[in-house]
Amino acid sequence: MAQSLQAKKRAKQNTKSRTTNRARKSQIKTQIKHFETALSEDNVEAASEQYKLVVKKLDKTASTSTMHKKTAARKKSRLAKKLNALKAKKS
Repeated sequence: MAQSLQAKKRAKQNTKSRTTNRARKSQIKTQIKHFETALSEDNVEAASEQYKLVVKKLDKTASTSTMHKKTAARKKSRLAKKLNALKAKKS
C-alpha cells in the first residue's frame, strides 16, 4: 500500500489510465473483429468501410500513450494486406 501522498496519487492515476487504456484497446479489438467478419463474408464494400473505421480508431489511440505509433502502423498494414488480398481475389 502506498504511504506517501505522491505514491497514493500515482496509484490513483495508474488505476484511471489503466481503465482508459483497456477500454481503448478493447474498442480496437472489437473493430478488428467486425472487419474480419466482413472479410470472411467476402464483402469488399463492407470490409473497406470497416477498414476505414479501424484505421481511424488506431490513429486516435496511437496519438495517445495507449499504443505506440509503429504498433498501430503495423496493425494497419496487416489489415490492409488482408483487404487487398480479398480485392485481388474478387477481381
